[in-house]
Amino acid sequence: MRILITGNMGYVGPVLTRFLRQTEPGRELIGFDSSFFGHCLTNASALPEHLLDRQIFGDIRDFPPDALNGVDAVVHLSAVSNDPMGNKFESVTHEINQAAGVRLAEAASLRGVKNFVFASSCSMYGYAEGGARSEQDPTNPLTAYARSKIGSEKAFLESDLGGMTVTSLRFATACGMSDRLRLDLVLNDFVACAIASEEITVLSDGTPWRPLIDVEDMARAIDWAIHRDPSNGGRFLAINAGRDEGNYQVSQLADAVARHLRGVKVSINTSAPPDKRSYKVDFALFKSLAPGFIPQVSLDQSIERLISGLRGMGFADKDFRNSPYMRLKTLAACRT
Repeated sequence: MRILITGNMGYVGPVLTRFLRQTEPGRELIGFDSSFFGHCLTNASALPEHLLDRQIFGDIRDFPPDALNGVDAVVHLSAVSNDPMGNKFESVTHEINQAAGVRLAEAASLRGVKNFVFASSCSMYGYAEGGARSEQDPTNPLTAYARSKIGSEKAFLESDLGGMTVTSLRFATACGMSDRLRLDLVLNDFVACAIASEEITVLSDGTPWRPLIDVEDMARAIDWAIHRDPSNGGRFLAINAGRDEGNYQVSQLADAVARHLRGVKVSINTSAPPDKRSYKVDFALFKSLAPGFIPQVSLDQSIERLISGLRGMGFADKDFRNSPYMRLKTLAACRT
């Protein structure tokens, strides 16, 4: 089986590549990436790309269709990957996250690709009062990033993609250790704060809800989607990827990290204006359709792996929010 992974040199890609190589060694794995974040290695013993059969460098907006020859499945991770970057580079976010992704899907269909996996996001639920949001509930995108994910799903539905099976995985907020760790994600940020400063600084009032999923469990969900048959969910499927137990308030996450590190204080900005990004998510459909692939990594395990990884690289940067581990800082530097 030949699998093409776009955006493989980001945060999720190294974990996914290792997972796919370990679970089925005979698969042919091809990466496609601009390499903007290739140098942002964190405690890696070797370049993650050594596990690939081939690495292609390029801009997803100018993707070479011939790279799809003989490909059975495409995993589309390539994106301007969070709200701050989307707000800073709104037009680029649309071009990369939506327009280029739709062109890629159309090209994949024409080349006979069987499965197309799109890394979407639960952030499209935005601010959601009341109960957990299922796939049937209205979306409420508050950012360019979230709008690009909804726009992509709508375009996939409206495009003629032939017999290709498309799975849009609406991931919970990513967390956990990677060979290219991001510290602009809530749990990862808290662990970095705790190690570097012995204090976790919560920039909001701590009440917003976030669903979490470890990067290893994201890889597990992608592996399911790579093989998904249209009889299991339809030719196009948009599905929340995570587990119900993974819904936490931000203050709960801070307290959980503090329990793992003696002497760490939690500082919550009680006077902060309400964070409008607050949502709980219902993952019942994923549990029903993919019972063998539901998340397995607990919150405590994610925290322990982050602590081990950061300590292993001698991390002690109190000013890490201005470091290359914040993707916005790296992307801005690449564009100057």
